Amino acid sequence: MALWPPPLLRTRRPAVRVAQVVLGPVLFGVLCGWLLGVSGAAYLVLTTLGILGGVTNGYEHLGARAGARRGVAGGFLFAGTILLTNELIGATPDTRLPDPRILLLALFAFVGTLLGALGGALRARRADA
Repeated sequence: MALWPPPLLRTRRPAVRVAQVVLGPVLFGVLCGWLLGVSGAAYLVLTTLGILGGVTNGYEHLGARAGARRGVAGGFLFAGTILLTNELIGATPDTRLPDPRILLLALFAFVGTLLGALGGALRARRADA
């Protein structure tokens, strides 16, 4: 089985879809939310990788619109879980966050939308070739 390109999300079993769309961003958000209170540098590196992963997630969809939907959901879940985890553990962030912190949700959802759309558009372009 080839690792690239990834199969389209719609071809996967429902449980796998839920795991990829919901559990992936949530679990990665928990890790980043914990790191936020431990190491600002590690938090920034992993969140950057997570955001860039939005292109790959978008690539599991055919077209910019479908990729954008995946990106906004992933970005929102990821950022929300970062904030929730950091709040639950009561750690002081080791890096600067937007003020108010809730803006992190909007920022990550916006960036996720753009990157997911890019991934979906690239997949559609590849499919046309």
